[in-house]
Amino acid sequence: MTRTLIADQSIEWTDLGAGIRRKVMAYDDQMMIVKVDFDLGAVGSLHHHPHTQASYVSKGVFDITIDGKTQRLAAGDVYFVPSGEVHGAVCIEKGELIDVFTPMREDFV
Repeated sequence: MTRTLIADQSIEWTDLGAGIRRKVMAYDDQMMIVKVDFDLGAVGSLHHHPHTQASYVSKGVFDITIDGKTQRLAAGDVYFVPSGEVHGAVCIEKGELIDVFTPMREDFV
């Protein structure tokens, strides 16, 4: 899916249930960018994966937990998840995260 110019409207949402949906916007073998939309109160359960992740809070407010530490982040804030670190999110105000993974998440395609 290596494309260089991507219109948001050209990609459909995938409903993950429980008030969360995502769009895989673009990727190659080395990197992937994903939009994740959360309804108020939706929970991204604690989990871990071998990918390094950087996430930008583009809308809303979230309680983000990484390695047992929780902090409230709002639009414009960023968090970084090292490979293998346990992390999760609780949506406090309807919002959207922009996740970047390296390498790409094969389980998302």
